[in-house]
Amino acid sequence: MPLFLPYQQRWIEDASRLKLLEKSRQIGMSWATAYALVRRQAQQGVRLDAWVASRDEIQAKLFLDDCRNFARMLDGAAREYGAAVMTENFRTATQALPFTNGTQIHSLSSNPDAQAGKRGPRVLDEFALHTDPQKLYAIAYPGITWGGQLEILSTHRGAQNYFNRLVTEARHGGNPKNFSLHRVTLQDALEQGLLEKLKLKLPSDDPRQAMDNAAYYDFIRASCPDEETFLQEYMCVPADETTAFLPWDLIAACEFGEGEFAQLDIARENNPAREFFLGVDIGRVHDLTVCWLLERVGGIHFTRDVLVLDKQPFARQEELLWERLALPGLRRACLDATGLGRQLAERAVERFGARRVEPVTFTAPVKEDLAYGLRQLFEKRALRIPAEKNIRADLRAIKKTATSAGNLRFAADRGPGGHADRFWALALAAHAAQQVSIGQRYENSARLNAIRPVRELSW
Repeated sequence: MPLFLPYQQRWIEDASRLKLLEKSRQIGMSWATAYALVRRQAQQGVRLDAWVASRDEIQAKLFLDDCRNFARMLDGAAREYGAAVMTENFRTATQALPFTNGTQIHSLSSNPDAQAGKRGPRVLDEFALHTDPQKLYAIAYPGITWGGQLEILSTHRGAQNYFNRLVTEARHGGNPKNFSLHRVTLQDALEQGLLEKLKLKLPSDDPRQAMDNAAYYDFIRASCPDEETFLQEYMCVPADETTAFLPWDLIAACEFGEGEFAQLDIARENNPAREFFLGVDIGRVHDLTVCWLLERVGGIHFTRDVLVLDKQPFARQEELLWERLALPGLRRACLDATGLGRQLAERAVERFGARRVEPVTFTAPVKEDLAYGLRQLFEKRALRIPAEKNIRADLRAIKKTATSAGNLRFAADRGPGGHADRFWALALAAHAAQQVSIGQRYENSARLNAIRPVRELSW
């Protein structure tokens, strides 16, 4: 089998000044891009350094590692003929890859400002996942004025993301920027040999060894939390933003970077000076039970623990919840007291007291308050959440609609991953973390069964 599949080869051989690729996940396009960049940069006569920006530092390092592996291959072949394309220290260089022609491939921070003042070829990997894709493009593009390619490749992150605007403009808007546009879905990759190549890397006992293209396609589809996620991550169909309550850009802006999220060791945590807030959405048969723990540090609410229980008996749910409610630093917990949750919430109040535990009965007005309270945290970038597909799917699942009477309704379709249970657990944790300024008047709130200030809450 050839080293590169046809769709990879077309991207590698494309010498266009501006290249744009919308792609499925895990089909080897970043890998192929690394090879193409090394091959071009190693040529004699190249005079400008190349610059690579990924969504975070870990991804940038992985891209540079791929470049280093291909550089090792090319350098080994060149030395067989008495030449060299890499300097002697290229194996140990960490932030840049040096060539004998005097140029380097550099790994850049995901901050768009890191692109400023640099000349030469650019690779913007997973472009849509960057915090501000439009600003990144605006600063990166002038860098190829004196030569080199600008290569942009990514999966989608919503229809309103600047990446989709570039794709739509190139495909349907007359292509004024003159991009060379490529598109590779999972189906395209499978038809061009992806599964056969994957099987060469898999253990002999891996169940995917027995699959054909259709079975593997269904396998990937079934593994996704919902259809929207599958279409966006694997079929190049950007998610619709018209009904989703939380746009993709808000979610992405509040996600931890690769490797930043660390699960709290609940059993060993004993610091009463920390500020923890807990939200619990209760399920049993059809839905999940989710406990979401936030910690407030300097005005930012960091996720420290996300516990997801599926079809667990009541006693086990209670045991794990008690561990979290007993944390010395826990300031407040809001528990779903609707239906099955009522008994658990009542027992939690009896054991830990009403000052620590607040039962919340879900009604339409309550859900509205909770949903908008959570969205406020997202909009202020005062929240950090794990970058996990099931969490994204639950946050995206909430749809805001209006009833015939003009009332707002927040609902989600039930799927194999639950009923947006992670969204409501996080919203309850966010409500638990609301701060009340000193000196404000109070009134009883029928909506949240709690005492709340009359004026707007601050975070």
